[in-house]
Amino acid sequence: MAQGSRDQGSAGTADLEEDSPNMIVYRKIEDIIMRIQDENSGGVPIRTVKSFLSKVPSVVSGSEIVQWLMRNLSIEDTAEAIHLGSLIAAHGYIFPISDHVLTLRDDGTLYRFQAPYFWPSNCWEPENTDYAIYLCKRTMQNKARLELADYEAENLARLQRAFARKWEFIFMQAEAQAKIDRKKDKVERKILDSQERAFWDVHRPVPGCVNTTEMDIRKCRREKNPQRVKKSVYGVTDDSQTQSPIHAPSQPARKPTKEDVQREISFLNTQLDRHCMKMSKVADSLMSYTEQFMEYDPFVSSPEPSNPWVGDDTTFWDLEASKDPSQHRVKKWGFSLEEALKDPAGRDQFLKFLESEFSSENLRFWLAVQDLKRRPLQEVATRAQEIWQEFLAEGAPSSINLDSHSYERTSQNLKDPGRYSFEDAQEHIFKLMKSDSYSRFLRSNAYQDLLLARKKQPETEQGRRTSLEKFTRSVGKSLTSKRLTGLMQSS
Repeated sequence: MAQGSRDQGSAGTADLEEDSPNMIVYRKIEDIIMRIQDENSGGVPIRTVKSFLSKVPSVVSGSEIVQWLMRNLSIEDTAEAIHLGSLIAAHGYIFPISDHVLTLRDDGTLYRFQAPYFWPSNCWEPENTDYAIYLCKRTMQNKARLELADYEAENLARLQRAFARKWEFIFMQAEAQAKIDRKKDKVERKILDSQERAFWDVHRPVPGCVNTTEMDIRKCRREKNPQRVKKSVYGVTDDSQTQSPIHAPSQPARKPTKEDVQREISFLNTQLDRHCMKMSKVADSLMSYTEQFMEYDPFVSSPEPSNPWVGDDTTFWDLEASKDPSQHRVKKWGFSLEEALKDPAGRDQFLKFLESEFSSENLRFWLAVQDLKRRPLQEVATRAQEIWQEFLAEGAPSSINLDSHSYERTSQNLKDPGRYSFEDAQEHIFKLMKSDSYSRFLRSNAYQDLLLARKKQPETEQGRRTSLEKFTRSVGKSLTSKRLTGLMQSS
């Protein structure tokens, strides 16, 4: 009975592995790799190449792999064969011995096959401690071919800071593995070093290269089988996530139904319609908004008169609440229509401008809807009907220009009136005022006169003082000349 349950559990795990999308790809790639390595059935011969002062064992050239792919997989285009070989190399099944870039080149570049121990089908999930042991071990090899690259040296320094408390243990592990490697044959050690380096090129790739491990395939596997034992690169298992004997194995996930697929499609379509912005654009807009409103924040810039948040002087609030707007307030109206409508004085000036253009019904409708949202619930239905009769009904005294879609939505909402029955119509009218009337309001003489009034006032007072001084001087000169003439006549 127990044996049967174990067989069923292993069969279920095997089914989960075979159902995994990446596992299907791995099996196909591994079948191709086995056929390439089989020299008896027309595979690529693996040979030792003589270099200047040394020999390079167990390598093949990139052109040989490309030719084999074209010959055995019915590929006619060389670019397609190179692309397929680069995908195989990106998963770490073949790798160049000269650099860390896992791509296939159609030339004499030498490649080596990865050992089955490091194949991705083993579901490797290496941790940063394993990577730290590998880099630390590389620093103990005094050979040019094992020197760390720049990005690897940066990663080693970063890991050393992160694992400062357990770095002594990591160093001891690397030192022990380096001693074991020195006892191996020279050719075998060279091949194993290159295969281990290629493994880490897949899981910790060179900056800018494709990282095939970022796919969520292994995460899907963990969701289907969360009690799977986590493997370590160096054979040490992590028992922290092993299955407890009192828990039953997780059930395989059910296959998605037609309704699930339709629900996912609708969700993805909704996500495609969402407006997305780059983080740089958001940061730029936030910085520009902060710079624009900096002088209006009493905490950031000192206002005139004194800051009412710091002292007891409320003169600043009185000036802001007054109907006579200052140049500071008038300038803020030009930021946006929202800022102009927040200020009572700006709202009155904008309404006067719309009355001059015979379109004040737009703003009055917008204000009426805003007032409706703040009304008590028992008054909402009556006020909503009054707004409809005044602005939207046939023959309304203050009819507004509304599109057919917003009109239909609003008429449907009024069957059960509420505070937000006119939301679509209000949004349409606001966009209409913002795109048409507001821009003309900023260019109007009324707004420009308010904006320049405070600037002209000191100049006018200075001109008055100058003219008064000229008049005083002229009167003084005339009086002085008359006195001198009288004195001369008397003498």
